[in-house]
Amino acid sequence: MGPRPLPDFPWDALVPYGRTASAHPDGVVDLSVGTPVDPTPDVVRDALREAADAPGYPQTWGTPQLREAVSDWFTRRRRVPALDPDGVLPTIGSKELVAWLPTLLGLGPGDVVVHPEVAYPTYDVGARLAGATPLPADGTARIGPRRVQLMWLNTPSNPTGRVLGVEHLAKVVEWARARGVVVASDECYAELGWTPPYDREVVPSLLDPRVTGGSVEGLLVVYSLSKQSNLAGYRAGFVAGDPAIVRRLLEIRRHAGMIVPSPVQAAMVAALGDDASVRRQKERYRARRALLLPALERAGFRVEDSEAGLYLWATRDEDAWASVGWLAERGVLVAPGTFYGPGGARHVRVALTAPDERVAAAAERLTGP
Repeated sequence: MGPRPLPDFPWDALVPYGRTASAHPDGVVDLSVGTPVDPTPDVVRDALREAADAPGYPQTWGTPQLREAVSDWFTRRRRVPALDPDGVLPTIGSKELVAWLPTLLGLGPGDVVVHPEVAYPTYDVGARLAGATPLPADGTARIGPRRVQLMWLNTPSNPTGRVLGVEHLAKVVEWARARGVVVASDECYAELGWTPPYDREVVPSLLDPRVTGGSVEGLLVVYSLSKQSNLAGYRAGFVAGDPAIVRRLLEIRRHAGMIVPSPVQAAMVAALGDDASVRRQKERYRARRALLLPALERAGFRVEDSEAGLYLWATRDEDAWASVGWLAERGVLVAPGTFYGPGGARHVRVALTAPDERVAAAAERLTGP
């Protein structure tokens, strides 16, 4: 049996609304896709240039320096001390790992992959590529007796910005370990917390000892430097956690040639050690959020969740496409919540990833006549 049928690529449905928004006299403000627009930090670009002479093959497992840098970052930024560098594996961005993890774990027909009910579509796609069954479920009560092999968490969430607390994560780990289920947590927005306590405190990680009880067995965290360091074009990500699972992933990836280029690995080391540029980038997003959130509220939207991340999850208690159309008529393009599952049918996702001038223009249009 081959892969299950894949869903239609959702973004094609947004094209007509993009044309409407682009017809605005002052041009479109595209807040539909979370693509970074700010400069890549100089220290990262310098590291890339210095490593540009790379005639030999890179290491699939990553250089020791990179794996140590990831371990140090978890200690410094995520309250995860003593993460074994042998449990770190660089990935070509995070999306490819999300899409291929069920296949890399050997899942197939009869296996179930659980993911959040309102979620980034690639969790569903990854299960289908493996021939497994995707199951949207926010609680274990909905799972029943199904043969679950992998459970995805996404905290902070794309699209909702919801953060899962330590107690919630610990309960998931307890449930999964009792059943031999691998838990993978996509934490790509963890450096972008906005509401108390996440504006200043660390967003909890699945690998936090308060969650794990001191053992990372059966647990993986997926991360990308695209958001915190404007490295989307570098395709710089990693997976970290249980060294035994990481070794299984490594063996397959070595055979398949799924390798992060050497210069990008060097750039990742620089980015992981550059907390100052991460703070500066967060303040850019904070300022944009401070303009957009009240403007949406004055336009009749209610912003829900949105505790962290690059998006505002907003509703006017109407069909998502009606909200998309209303905003497009004002030259503002956003993503309908329907892209993320039936639970998003009355929401829109508004990204903070536009230049300051465009964000200011959007705020003015939303509060104007």
